Amino acid sequence: MTRLTTTFAAPRPALVCFITAGDGDTAANLDALVEAGADVIELGMPFTDPMADGPAIQSANLRSLGAGTTTADVLRYATDFRARHPQVPLVLMGYANPMVRRGPEWFAEAAAQAGVDGVICVDIPPEEDFDSPWALGPALRAHGIAPIRLATPTTDAARLPQVLDGSEGFLYYVSVAGITGKQQALIESIEANVARIKQSSDLPVAVGFGVRTPEQAAAIAKVADGVVVGSALVEICGEYGAAAPAKLKELTSALAAAVHTARQEHAA
Repeated sequence: MTRLTTTFAAPRPALVCFITAGDGDTAANLDALVEAGADVIELGMPFTDPMADGPAIQSANLRSLGAGTTTADVLRYATDFRARHPQVPLVLMGYANPMVRRGPEWFAEAAAQAGVDGVICVDIPPEEDFDSPWALGPALRAHGIAPIRLATPTTDAARLPQVLDGSEGFLYYVSVAGITGKQQALIESIEANVARIKQSSDLPVAVGFGVRTPEQAAAIAKVADGVVVGSALVEICGEYGAAAPAKLKELTSALAAAVHTARQEHAA
């Protein structure tokens, strides 16, 4: 059992929280998320061209890069997080360039040494993740790190097996065909697509993109194994700066309560 499998084996949905590394006091912000009830942490690796992200996370990337954040800094944040929170799963999320510029093996080994549990690389398609110079998946698996893949509303039955092949930890279902931010898919669409994915895989399915409120999170938690919240938390980091941890706790606590009790209320 890994930290990810243990977390998703719990008899309740998981709350997955995302912030960008180097955007404010990263250690304090991460601690606030955990203390408020986040089950899995996604730590964003800042990149100059975050094409899947909307304005909030784009701005966080620019703030982080402007502060001089490097890949070495991200790995240091991960290492320190693991020492403080030995049981909480930590996933790095980002883009191929920072991850594979020194070679997939280098990154996988460094991430493993830092205590990382999973990696989401947005822009390496599954078809190119086995036999290419940037094939990150095999290197991650060799070091015990889960390559976490993305599925979208346009991932049809012909392509879904390729997405699932080699995916571990959980499957991240992107609920909208667009960028991160404020738009949200209808719950009926999310429920249908999660059910379709689960017919083809035993992997837990966590749903993200457009989830901002406890009410939205609770609705998704009734039909998915996890709920991912990012932009709403990142906006807090940008707006409140040094005061962000208290505000992050406030929102995360409400999200955690909604996600963790969603199925109880649904059953009632």
